[in-house]
Amino acid sequence: MDTKSNLDEKKAGFQNEDISHRLGHIASNLARVRSFFNSAFKKGVEVVIDETEWFIEWTAAEIEPEQAEELVNMQVQLARWQLNLDNILLDDTRREEVARVAEAYSQKVLNMSGLLDSVA
Repeated sequence: MDTKSNLDEKKAGFQNEDISHRLGHIASNLARVRSFFNSAFKKGVEVVIDETEWFIEWTAAEIEPEQAEELVNMQVQLARWQLNLDNILLDDTRREEVARVAEAYSQKVLNMSGLLDSVA
């Protein structure tokens, strides 16, 4: 199976989820980005950032404009991290800062999802 078919299948499955759960997946991925940056696991960072960028693209058009803007800004930052990945991973201070930002993004998206509200 080619990459486009895999991506199409992933998109179809992802878009079958409701918006809250899609945002939950994005938040979870951002937490994984943080974890992979903390452990300097380059391949993990690359794969999860790619997936998260797709998840954001497939979600942003279906949510409130203010939330969509926040997600797109996160997507832009993810792309910047990808472009500078080698340099980030070589600099412990920078890597730790990026991990903190990824964690903050994860918390923000989790709050946006409303999933925690249903648990309380």
